[in-house]
Amino acid sequence: MKRICLTLLGIFLGAMLSGCIVTVPATEQPPIEPDAAKWQTWVLSSSDALRPSTPPDAEATAAELAELQQMMAEMDAETRTSVAYWNAGTPNYRWIELAIERYSKGPPSPMVSRGLALLNVAIYDAVIASWDAKYTYNRPRPGGVTALIEMPASPSYPSEHAAAAGAASTVLAYLFPDEADFFIAQADAAGQSRLYAGVHYTSDVAAGLDMGRNIGEMVIARANSDGSDAVWTGEIPTGPDKWVGENPVFPLAGTWKPWIINSPDDYLPAPPPAIDSEQMQAELDEIKAFKRILPESMSAWVWHSFDRAYPWWYGQISTNLFEHQQTDNIPQAALMYATLAVTYQDTIISCFNGKYTYWLIRPSHLDSEITALFPVPPHPSYPSAHSCASMASAMVISHFFPEDAEMIQSAAHAAGTSRLIGGIHYASDRESGEILGRAVAETVLEHVGEMTGQ
Repeated sequence: MKRICLTLLGIFLGAMLSGCIVTVPATEQPPIEPDAAKWQTWVLSSSDALRPSTPPDAEATAAELAELQQMMAEMDAETRTSVAYWNAGTPNYRWIELAIERYSKGPPSPMVSRGLALLNVAIYDAVIASWDAKYTYNRPRPGGVTALIEMPASPSYPSEHAAAAGAASTVLAYLFPDEADFFIAQADAAGQSRLYAGVHYTSDVAAGLDMGRNIGEMVIARANSDGSDAVWTGEIPTGPDKWVGENPVFPLAGTWKPWIINSPDDYLPAPPPAIDSEQMQAELDEIKAFKRILPESMSAWVWHSFDRAYPWWYGQISTNLFEHQQTDNIPQAALMYATLAVTYQDTIISCFNGKYTYWLIRPSHLDSEITALFPVPPHPSYPSAHSCASMASAMVISHFFPEDAEMIQSAAHAAGTSRLIGGIHYASDRESGEILGRAVAETVLEHVGEMTGQ
């Protein structure tokens, strides 16, 4: 199925890039998620808090239509390329891709999950706010043009893609200030692509960008008060069961402001096994018993990669949206990505709270017979961050795509087991992490259900 979808997508993009106008006849479709405007938002007080003023009247709309027709008549190959690029997937798709591309230059960290949560929350609120205005004003989509893409079954004003672009670019400019100008330009390009596609008026795009940028600023204000800039002044505890190292990373991540959970202490695992207990000895023996033949070693390295920490999980949503032909349901897609991002971040906050509550020593530092397959992470062992985040992510994806539940949760368990194969975690790290991840995901999913009535 994936291969078929990708083949069809390749044919579509190839035709666009070759200069052909690909048109999809307008069909009578039910409106897309007309009740999404009733969904609760994350930073906006309500979906109508930033509702734009009334769209242009009939005379002004006619002038905009003439302008649009002229623009489309003068399109070149580069413009068609831009339309194809920004029309791939839902608005989240390209902005997540741009963020991950930059984060991939460094290691996985709570800062990465924080940034992805800020980004996807901003896009979600921008989409829901645009949906409120769309179904308030019910401005028809442009007529009298040959659209390059299927005309969306939702009102025109404001542009949801532009709103998402304004929000996403503002947040990314905050996260990556050296590239602020680039992201601003990308937002303009995303908005323009909807004009050249023939599915929006200029005023739709302008209103969407303005709304999105305002929401992006609100998300940034929230980010500036989440505690992630706090400086640790504590001391590393000592003892035979304590973490070995000099510069623990993100020791205060467990104190950051979560999105949904009341307190990470509510998800604090029970204390790890004592290092002189029979259980700990059995767990050490289990690690030493792993035979690092090629398949096992490859699995450990694959799950150790940045790709499996973030892109792989977001990719599961993207792939399912393509396969289930849900890429036109922009509010629902934005909800899925935001739920994953927020769950991931609240889970990491809870996980690091546990790590720096117990400061448990890593296996290779406790038992000299154990060698780590790769550098030992510079933070305590218990619980396993891979297990926490992977199982939390799997629970979210299973919720939205239940037919994938067995596969995706098995993958999460494999992610945790890979850390045992790598010699950097105990079985109890994995087990406590999976329990924590499930618990946080259940809390977030319950809240999201209340937000949307789903």
